Amino acid sequence: MNITLNGAPCQTAAATMAALLVEQGFGPKVATARNGDFVPAPMRPDTPITEGDRIEVLAPMQGG
Repeated sequence: MNITLNGAPCQTAAATMAALLVEQGFGPKVATARNGDFVPAPMRPDTPITEGDRIEVLAPMQGG
Protein backbone atom coordinates (compact mmCIF):
# COMPACT_ATOMS: atom_id res chain seq x y z
CA MET A 1 0.00 0.00 0.00
CA ASN A 2 1.04 3.61 -0.45
CA ILE A 3 1.60 5.86 2.56
CA THR A 4 3.60 8.99 3.34
CA LEU A 5 6.49 8.38 5.74
CA ASN A 6 8.21 11.46 7.14
CA GLY A 7 6.91 13.53 4.25
CA ALA A 8 8.03 11.16 1.48
CA PRO A 9 5.98 8.64 -0.53
CA CYS A 10 6.54 5.09 0.69
CA GLN A 11 5.24 1.66 -0.28
CA THR A 12 4.77 -0.80 2.56
CA ALA A 13 3.41 -4.25 3.24
CA ALA A 14 3.17 -3.51 6.98
CA ALA A 15 -0.28 -3.78 8.53
CA THR A 16 0.54 -2.05 11.83
CA MET A 17 2.66 0.80 13.09
CA ALA A 18 4.96 -1.65 14.90
CA ALA A 19 5.47 -3.71 11.73
CA LEU A 20 6.21 -0.54 9.74
CA LEU A 21 8.94 0.49 12.18
CA VAL A 22 10.59 -2.93 11.87
CA GLU A 23 10.21 -2.96 8.07
CA GLN A 24 11.77 0.48 7.72
CA GLY A 25 14.62 -0.22 10.16
CA PHE A 26 13.68 2.14 12.98
CA GLY A 27 14.73 1.32 16.53
CA PRO A 28 12.38 1.18 19.50
CA LYS A 29 13.23 4.62 20.90
CA VAL A 30 11.27 6.81 18.51
CA ALA A 31 8.15 8.95 18.69
CA THR A 32 5.39 8.15 16.21
CA ALA A 33 2.29 9.80 14.82
CA ARG A 34 -0.39 8.62 12.39
CA ASN A 35 -2.32 11.28 10.49
CA GLY A 36 -1.24 13.90 13.02
CA ASP A 37 -2.18 11.88 16.12
CA PHE A 38 0.53 10.75 18.55
CA VAL A 39 0.81 6.95 18.82
CA PRO A 40 2.38 5.80 22.12
CA ALA A 41 4.78 2.84 21.92
CA PRO A 42 2.42 0.38 23.69
CA MET A 43 -0.31 1.07 21.09
CA ARG A 44 1.87 0.53 17.99
CA PRO A 45 1.19 -3.23 17.62
CA ASP A 46 -2.56 -2.50 17.55
CA THR A 47 -2.45 0.65 15.39
CA PRO A 48 -3.36 -0.24 11.79
CA ILE A 49 -1.70 1.30 8.75
CA THR A 50 -4.09 2.03 5.88
CA GLU A 51 -3.75 3.33 2.33
CA GLY A 52 -2.90 7.04 2.27
CA ASP A 53 -1.87 7.33 5.93
CA ARG A 54 0.64 10.02 6.88
CA ILE A 55 3.18 8.55 9.30
CA GLU A 56 5.82 10.55 11.18
CA VAL A 57 8.70 8.87 12.98
CA LEU A 58 11.04 11.04 15.04
CA ALA A 59 14.21 9.84 16.72
CA PRO A 60 15.56 11.65 19.79
CA MET A 61 18.58 13.86 19.19
CA GLN A 62 21.54 14.25 21.52
CA GLY A 63 23.69 17.27 21.93
CA GLY A 64 23.37 20.67 23.37
